[in-house]
Amino acid sequence: MNRFFDWQLVINYFPRLLEALPTTLLIVGVASLIGLLLGALLAFFRIEKVPIFHQLSAVFVSFIRGTPILVQLYVVYYGVPELLQVVGVDVSNLDKLIFIYITYGLNTAAFQSETIRAAILSVPQTQYEASTACGLTRTQTYLKVILPQAVRVAIPSFGTTTIALLQDTSLAFTIGVLDVVGTAKSIGSVTFHTLEGYIGAAVLFILLSILLERIFALLEDQLNYGNQNFKLRVPQLFLLLKRKKFVS
Repeated sequence: MNRFFDWQLVINYFPRLLEALPTTLLIVGVASLIGLLLGALLAFFRIEKVPIFHQLSAVFVSFIRGTPILVQLYVVYYGVPELLQVVGVDVSNLDKLIFIYITYGLNTAAFQSETIRAAILSVPQTQYEASTACGLTRTQTYLKVILPQAVRVAIPSFGTTTIALLQDTSLAFTIGVLDVVGTAKSIGSVTFHTLEGYIGAAVLFILLSILLERIFALLEDQLNYGNQNFKLRVPQLFLLLKRKKFVS
């Protein structure tokens, strides 16, 4: 058994996997930021039914959600440079991580946009009417009344999407990025002990998933209406509307 698998090698390889961990976390962080900002914009286009952008957003979301992320990665990494080459733009020297950020950012944006859209639409229409009655503009209504409630609804889905994004980073090695899985694969290629490296990577992903799960659970708890500290975290205008019975 030890000839094919050695627990000591799992321990020995673990520090090298930890060295690659920042790359994996950076992919998750950058893609989450892109996904949140772009996803909010896409959700706004669809909720407000902005001409042209509304239809384009729907097509984009359908395409991203209907294709594997590995296909999207290959399209961005191999296809986009070829298209840009036609118009005289050479991006062949760009860092591979840039293509990873773009791919995972766009993928996350499609899923986050649906989460944000559903969370905003879950807020009762009466609260829009109450905000208008109080003299709030459309922007003020979104920022001070609707979004604080929508965030609370969206947090669990945000957590699920982020954890799924963490797992999806394991495909970054397919274009030569040395993240955690890429490092495990390179170790196996050199030492011919592939399983030990992947076991170490699995342990890291499990620990990170549990940590993210706990972080989002704490956020959800802090934003719960039943939490006595919640009132310190929501806009005062929302509390005013609540006292006037405009909101539930």
